[in-house]
Amino acid sequence: MVNFEYLVPTKVVFGKDTEGEAGRLIKENGGTKALIHWGGDYVRTTGLLGRVEKGLDDAGISYVELDGVVPNPRLSLVKRGVELARQEGVDFVLAIGGGSAIDSSKAIAYGLANDFALEDLFLGKVGTDKIAKLGAISTLAGTGSETSNSAVINIDTLGERMLKRSYNHECGRPLFAIMNPELTYSVPAYQTAAPGADIMFHTMERYFTKVDHVELTDAMSEGLLRTVKTAVPEALADPKSYAARANLMWAGSLSHCGLTGTGRVGDFACHAIEHEIGALFDVAHGAGLTAIWSSWAKYVIDVDPARFAQFGVNVFGVENDFHDARATGLRGIAAWDQWCHSIGMPTSLKELGVNPTDEQIHEMAVGAVDARGGDHAGFFKELHVEDIEQILRDAR
Repeated sequence: MVNFEYLVPTKVVFGKDTEGEAGRLIKENGGTKALIHWGGDYVRTTGLLGRVEKGLDDAGISYVELDGVVPNPRLSLVKRGVELARQEGVDFVLAIGGGSAIDSSKAIAYGLANDFALEDLFLGKVGTDKIAKLGAISTLAGTGSETSNSAVINIDTLGERMLKRSYNHECGRPLFAIMNPELTYSVPAYQTAAPGADIMFHTMERYFTKVDHVELTDAMSEGLLRTVKTAVPEALADPKSYAARANLMWAGSLSHCGLTGTGRVGDFACHAIEHEIGALFDVAHGAGLTAIWSSWAKYVIDVDPARFAQFGVNVFGVENDFHDARATGLRGIAAWDQWCHSIGMPTSLKELGVNPTDEQIHEMAVGAVDARGGDHAGFFKELHVEDIEQILRDAR
């Protein structure tokens, strides 16, 4: 186990009807005027926005609003949000939605607190520990952005092809996260399954590590993965299952707040690769991840077959061949593919609906490495450009 620091300062307010608490929580944190930021008709047509507005009115918090967030959120909208917030004297940013709305709100909060170009922040040219006050109301279980330190944005302002990049800093964790599982009842099946897979990945990217003696973190991770493995199909079968939705919502936060990475070094090569797929083809993040994972897994399994065997046995319950860890690990990978198909997720680029050319594969491989700021992506196995090219070719 390696040394680590673990701090999640976000106050979680979890349960039914909690969205009405936003005004009180903003006031507790010193906010006086909020920018409410979201995307899609759901927030308004279901009455959620009205309930949030009433809570702010009751607390004496004034507000302005900005709609328009789309999946794979765009920097161009973020810049509009920063301009609006400055014009209106906003001192608090309130996100309503899933990871896209929360990440877009985080980017606005960074822009509001700093005077550099936001492109430079997400391209790694500058850094900051300053962010405007920020809170979140989750309406989707998946990215865990409501308690994580990460913000992922698609840069669409450079006149080139879109770039999907992230900025990670502890200041980026919201001050509070309101999490009412009932708000996810009407989420469509695909938007339940893809973010559900993303929850799995946020722990799996940390689980596949070369660091030894992390038994407690392993046990927490495996419990979370088993819970999500069961809860996604349950939510698909019964969209109004409070138990399934609650488990997914809480797992989403725990999976990406850093808990399942304590004491070890994560990999995140699949995330680096998927960000390039998402930028080029604008696919759902979770689906892009499932499309490449088994190809990645088969490419790297020989680094530590026993870890893949442990994953297969403890998460998916495959039969353990005590004399052949690799064979057990491959059964675990096959079980993963079967689970993905059972919830409607792809396990290849073809199933995802994309067919990259060799030139695009090279472009994505270079981008995945460049985004990590070195000569490779990943920690479980260091992947160079040619390795990522092969994984993408295998995933076709």
